[in-house]
Amino acid sequence: MWHQFVMASAGDPIGGGLVESLARPGGNITGLSQIAPDLAGKRLQVLKEFVPQLTRVAVLWSPNSTTSPIAWKEIQDPAQQLSIKLHSLTITGIGGFENAFHNAIAMRSDALIIMPDPLFAGNLRRLADLAAKNRLPSTSHLREYAEYGGLVAYGVDRTDQFHRAAGYVDKILKGAKPADLPIEQPTKFELVINLRTAKILGIKVPPTPRARADEVIE
Repeated sequence: MWHQFVMASAGDPIGGGLVESLARPGGNITGLSQIAPDLAGKRLQVLKEFVPQLTRVAVLWSPNSTTSPIAWKEIQDPAQQLSIKLHSLTITGIGGFENAFHNAIAMRSDALIIMPDPLFAGNLRRLADLAAKNRLPSTSHLREYAEYGGLVAYGVDRTDQFHRAAGYVDKILKGAKPADLPIEQPTKFELVINLRTAKILGIKVPPTPRARADEVIE
């Protein structure tokens, strides 16, 4: 039996070797990717709204993943435009977390951005705790990061992704072939702010991001 698959929120399906292209997947897999070219830069912009004096940002990323290197590359131009110096913190295992934060402080980083990667997604609470311990304003693409104590999260609305994935399933059940269904990129995003963390860090949350936030944790 030939199986057919629908991705609800994939990282980089091309880099991961799952499909030939977004427009023409070419196999038995289609669906949605959570990759958007300007997301990494937008997280940097959001962080600067909370820390206006931002000049140095530590970037936590994994060279072994398909998504982190893409985000690391994409954040370079926005950082230059905002006159922000990026400090690269590469990690390949959870044993490197403590040392990464030590390096972030040693480099006098004003804040921290956590790039998309399964290693980080599975350790959000620990990363949020380390950011709080080191008094670093921080952001991630997953809303759970803010729920666990990170300052702010900005990323793809995964609930919307799953709803849209259902449409793919419906088309395939009606006879469409995954190879002929273009992979879509995200269209809806969410901003989550943790006011408790902001207060601990001595950060006054500006009215503009607070007004447009999808959730504010008090």
